[in-house]
Order: sequence, then C-alpha cells, then structure tokens
Amino acid sequence: MVGTMTALWTEDRLEIDGTALPIRVYRAAASVRPTPLVLHLHGGCFTDGDLECSVKVCQLMAEGGAVVVSADYPLAPEHPFPAALNITFAALGLLHAQRAKWAGRGAKIFVAGEEAGANLAAALAMMARDQGTPPVAGQILLSPMIDPSLCTGSIHAAEAGAAGCKWADGWHRYLGSADKAAHPYAAPFGSRRLAGVAPALIITYSDCPMRDESLAYARRLAESGIAVETSVLEAPADSADEADS
Repeated sequence: MVGTMTALWTEDRLEIDGTALPIRVYRAAASVRPTPLVLHLHGGCFTDGDLECSVKVCQLMAEGGAVVVSADYPLAPEHPFPAALNITFAALGLLHAQRAKWAGRGAKIFVAGEEAGANLAAALAMMARDQGTPPVAGQILLSPMIDPSLCTGSIHAAEAGAAGCKWADGWHRYLGSADKAAHPYAAPFGSRRLAGVAPALIITYSDCPMRDESLAYARRLAESGIAVETSVLEAPADSADEADS
C-alpha cells in the first residue's frame, strides 16, 4: 500500500467475463462506512494514458471522503468504440454489486473521469439510465472530451482542428468510422436525450481546449432538468510556462 499520509492506494484487478481489468483503489487513511464509491477513468485522448495519469485527482477525491476505483481501460485503435465503454460498464455493475466489500453496505456509486475518461463517464451515466441499473448517484466530469466536431472557440484557440492534432487523431482512432460519431454513447454532446441521467459536477480550466464543450454540455444538461454544478478554474501557473516554451 502506497500513497500520501491521508490517501492510500492499492493495486488490484476486477475479473470481468474472463478479462482481468487492472485497477488502483484509493481510500482515506480513516473513513466511515458507507463511503461514496467512485469509478474513475483516466484521460489520454482514447489512445494513451494509464493509472499514473490521474494520481492527484484520485487522491483528492479519496481525501474528500470517497473510495476511488481507477480503472485501466482498453485503448484505441486496438480497442475502438465501444470496447472501453462495454468493459467499464461491466465494471460499474460489478462494483455496485460488491459495494459492501469496497465501500460499505448501501454505498452510493459515482462515475468520474478526465477528458476521454470523462467521455466514458458521461456515457456510463447514459447507459445506466437506459438500462435502469446500476443507480448512478452522480457524474464528475473534468474537461470532458465529448464533441468530435472540434469546432469550439477553445479548441480553435489551442490551434486544434479536424486533422493533425492529438484530439482529432484520438477521435478518429476511437470511433473507427465517421458514422459512430452519431452514437450518443460515443459522443455524448450530440445526444438528443439527456433527461434522467445522474446529477453532474463539471470542472474545466480557463485555457483548456475542452472548456467550451464542457460548459455547453453543462448547459444542455441543465436545460434537460439535470442538477449541474460547474467550475472554471484558473490555468495552473506552469501551463503558461509550457505554452511559452
């Protein structure tokens, strides 16, 4: 077991239909059960990233009182849509069934993620609504990558576009074919039916390429009657330094 003095983690696996899904479980050194249980998914434009990418985010959620299960889902292009979504939905169901083990009897379950991981988290909230289970209590979306059109002002400010950028390449490899962009589970921003999904907390940065689609998604959720909280954080100091280098 490793980590900080207030949030510790262990390595583990979830056995899903013969597949061992690597996970990292974060929890506070002292917690009272039942504790909120969060399935967390890392970023990486669908093609990159691993459990090391989100240590700080997961520790913060654990220090805030949650048990966080961060899953190392399969990546594109070897595993295009809906591979990652299907296995993480199975993981969500398994965690809910075993919630007494992970976080205590009656623990509420949440989905969370950054960028591409937030896309998956938003899609999981839709799938749970559509299938009627598991009962997702909330979704925590950090700069969600949910609009493959790449036409927002914040994307253009990042000098990104339809080709030759990591977001465009990530979408292309994840979707596999253009028609998949119309599927609401693949591109949640394009969904025509958002009513009934779990309440959302959406956080982004002032200079994030996903800022505009994050805020637009928050507005669409609110217009559909979903309780939404949004926060636009100031860009980290080292962000400007990296941009200048």
